[in-house]
Amino acid sequence: MKIAIFPGTFDPFTIGHYDIVMRGLDLFDKIIIGIGKNCTKQALFPMEERLSSIQKIFAHQSKVQVVAYDGLTIELAKAHGASFILRGVRSVMDFEYERSLAETNKQIGNIETILLYTKPEYGHISSTLIRDLHQHGIDITKYLP
Repeated sequence: MKIAIFPGTFDPFTIGHYDIVMRGLDLFDKIIIGIGKNCTKQALFPMEERLSSIQKIFAHQSKVQVVAYDGLTIELAKAHGASFILRGVRSVMDFEYERSLAETNKQIGNIETILLYTKPEYGHISSTLIRDLHQHGIDITKYLP
């Protein structure tokens, strides 16, 4: 069984994230969306709210599981028997960052990272941008699944 971890803080989970998961379902038997804690980021939405909302989004998808975790993504992957990490890439900057993570995860955990390029219509969307819009009273619903 091909299991992938799709890790992130997902603060919030955007239509770009949703698209990566849906496209990943063609590649993997199961995708575990891992909502991680990032000590360098101050979350806008509480973990419980993010977990609940993503679970509702994928309630109809038996191949998707949503979990919260604290620690290394590689530990989450081992705990769930995952052999892959699924990530989305929007830009060259994203690629360089993801390449570093992928090399490290391969070295310490012998796990492969699969990168899917974001569709052009979602390339400008980031959780950081959405949080900023939300904090300034802008309706963000068109950026969320």
